[in-house]
Amino acid sequence: MTEKQNCILRIDNLIKIFDDAETEDTILKGLNLTVQRGEFMCILGPSGCGKTTFLRCIAGFEEFDGQIYVDGHKCSVPGTDRIMVFQDFNQLFPWKTVEQNIQYPLKLQGLRDKDELRRISEESLIKVKLQGYERYYPHQLSGGMKQRVAIAKALALKPALILMDEPFAALDAMTRSELQEEVLRISEQEGSTVIFVTHNIEEAITLGTRILVFQKGGQVVFDEKNPIKRPVTPLAENYGAIWEKLHRALHSEDGG
Repeated sequence: MTEKQNCILRIDNLIKIFDDAETEDTILKGLNLTVQRGEFMCILGPSGCGKTTFLRCIAGFEEFDGQIYVDGHKCSVPGTDRIMVFQDFNQLFPWKTVEQNIQYPLKLQGLRDKDELRRISEESLIKVKLQGYERYYPHQLSGGMKQRVAIAKALALKPALILMDEPFAALDAMTRSELQEEVLRISEQEGSTVIFVTHNIEEAITLGTRILVFQKGGQVVFDEKNPIKRPVTPLAENYGAIWEKLHRALHSEDGG
């Protein structure tokens, strides 16, 4: 398969401007980017540089100028081929059980067979190691468990792209590490294509097969394949060098 055939996401001249009666703020200034099938792309950048807005444009939650293509199809509105996992723990319906939360978007797609719905939700929960929690409600779950359900909900739809906006930022260090391992395991098993926003250099090196650094206006000042083979540890060869390059890119106006 050629690189063009393997391209799952193409961004052409993406521009996003927030304006009101008094001000106009250009968040993304003509961004061009391609993502290959199976990549785990991590995006680093300071607050306000357009990382989350970039994900929201891909997900179809924002109006924008330019073109976004997923699997060759032009996208401008939400679709189940692009699923977003947010930082907020409260992205589940509190009045629905874990199983019902996972099944809800499948029902919106038209799936009505109860056995098939149950099979898909059970398989998704097994992938995130939450089997046995089907009848629990969100208020009965920890923050980490809620994020696992959100990931299971995304996996159930078998999307072309999983978009993750700092999903582990509010978790304690141990839970964060556990979920990083789970997401890596799942993405490798499923062959998922993931775009993952983070503020944490270590997290980007641990998870990403490719790492980008955004600066203000969505300017990409760093875009390289991660040279470290998984599993990544701070003792791995080149870890210090890639960490330093990312640190410089994050703290330099021009990414130098």
